[in-house]
Amino acid sequence: MEGIARIEIQKRINLIQIIIYMGFPKLLIEDKPRRVEELQINVQKELNCVNRKLNIAITRISNPYGDPNILAEFIAGQLKNRVSFRKAMKKAIELTEQANTKGIQVQIAGRIDGKEIARVEWIREGRVPLQTIEAKIDYCSYTVRTIYGVLGIKIWIFVD
Repeated sequence: MEGIARIEIQKRINLIQIIIYMGFPKLLIEDKPRRVEELQINVQKELNCVNRKLNIAITRISNPYGDPNILAEFIAGQLKNRVSFRKAMKKAIELTEQANTKGIQVQIAGRIDGKEIARVEWIREGRVPLQTIEAKIDYCSYTVRTIYGVLGIKIWIFVD
């Protein structure tokens, strides 16, 4: 499903709380109001929990393009639509800068633009201190299947 940044599951004695962090929750909520209830019923069947209550909550992320998972999905969508990889990377960096982050590094590897030979291309904007242990860096690795083959997208976002 698109727009999901992360899912947290909190287990208690008589309750299982599932929190879905979404960038654009209107995709799930506005589509059909029954979607959340359907999801709850399906998860209840999967977990097979008789004496536990299940609670699903959807939380909106304040700046979705500051999250690497959502950004990777955005780039993947662009690459599937045959947009130039450099243009897609630059647009992603532009969106992240609006989400007030200190720095971002985007890397795409594989048969870029359908060329015969695989290669790795990356762009960095701002500072991304990967060697500094105490720096808070969000990381995401994402694979996208294009008509040419599989591409790998890696994103590092330096959050102050």
